[in-house]
Amino acid sequence: MISGKMFFLLSTAVLLVFTASPAFAAERVVVASPKAPKAIGPYSQGIAVGDFVFTSGQIPLNPDTNKMPEGIEAQAKQSLDNVKAVLEAGGSSLGKTVKVTIFLKDLNDFGKVNEIYGTYFTGNTPARSCVQVARIPRDALIEIEAVGVK
Repeated sequence: MISGKMFFLLSTAVLLVFTASPAFAAERVVVASPKAPKAIGPYSQGIAVGDFVFTSGQIPLNPDTNKMPEGIEAQAKQSLDNVKAVLEAGGSSLGKTVKVTIFLKDLNDFGKVNEIYGTYFTGNTPARSCVQVARIPRDALIEIEAVGVK
């Protein structure tokens, strides 16, 4: 399991490499989808820049009811549906996803999440990290973020 400090350092290094790239000299475009829940803070659902679409972490809020389903399987499905909606609004898709990060309240749910995840990502699957965290907004069991290409 990767430590929080190591995860932060690796994430920072990746961001530095990406932001130094000429592709990121392009304009940033805010991505929003009515098929994903509205941001619950001062952030965007996603950002498109160059050939990339970055989603914010998607917790399992149903965009129509603003409520979370019960159980890790239902929450994983809703979070993935939300990620899919943001990627598509930005001109990408699950099939064009290159990186996924999953945050779990309990790493014991890893197997259940993998089963659900495998129904959304098939064949040429993206790179992925999965970490256990102390707490997720609104006490969700899962949060998922992704990077896709256009």
